[in-house]
Amino acid sequence: MGFLTGKTAIITGAGRAVLSDGSCGSIGYGIATAFAKEGANLVITGRNVKKLEEAKSELEAKYGIRVLPVQADVCAGTDNEATVQNVVNQTVDTFGGIQVLVNNAQASASGVPLAEHTTEQFDLALYSGLYAAFYYMKACYPYLAKSKGSVINFASGAGLFGNFGQCSYAAAKEGIRGLSRVAATEWGKDGINVNVICPLAWTAKLEQFQQAYPDAFKANVKMPPMGHYANPETEIGRVCVQLAMPDFKYLSGETLTLEGGMGLRP
Repeated sequence: MGFLTGKTAIITGAGRAVLSDGSCGSIGYGIATAFAKEGANLVITGRNVKKLEEAKSELEAKYGIRVLPVQADVCAGTDNEATVQNVVNQTVDTFGGIQVLVNNAQASASGVPLAEHTTEQFDLALYSGLYAAFYYMKACYPYLAKSKGSVINFASGAGLFGNFGQCSYAAAKEGIRGLSRVAATEWGKDGINVNVICPLAWTAKLEQFQQAYPDAFKANVKMPPMGHYANPETEIGRVCVQLAMPDFKYLSGETLTLEGGMGLRP
């Protein structure tokens, strides 16, 4: 039995999305698959119930683990703390605790220049990404402290490098990085490690971005030196698994750029 067998991971934005060629195109679902292969039970959230149910059916059938899908949408004008607390309550009621939190969910109006951005578009990115990470981290903290667990948050090269047409997305993602660093400082005493991943994988959202905003896509999305975009499961999800393992507990407060050689930083 592996370290994660029987443990519980909450993964936000983990519905099963499909590319135009019919293959799976979701980082969240790739992460869920990687944890399922390690024997972890999963709580997956998202806005689309159908995608969540499809993920549950496939993951349980293939890997013999338990999956709890919970519809949850953090957005402006709603009681988001109650929404997130409901996810956490259902998780604890079903599985007894929480060992891993992966904040992957994010929506944005990518491709819209800053001067044309609306408040509603800015709110979309901040609530679905930054506020969601904040609420989930706050609600999960007591259980992560008890289990000496791990938090893996998702940011983006859009924030690191100031991508054209992604002001709200970049702002939300850089906010998540700042939040993560503070949590790493405050929660180290509890044995919780908190890290950030900036991925570059070929997903349904990236494919839709290419189709909707071809100019912004061409300006921002380059082929990595490795010659391919990441596989969501094996090249993103497996790294998340490692960050939750004992061998990596001393790594905390860091940003890992999984961009095939593009995420070069000093």
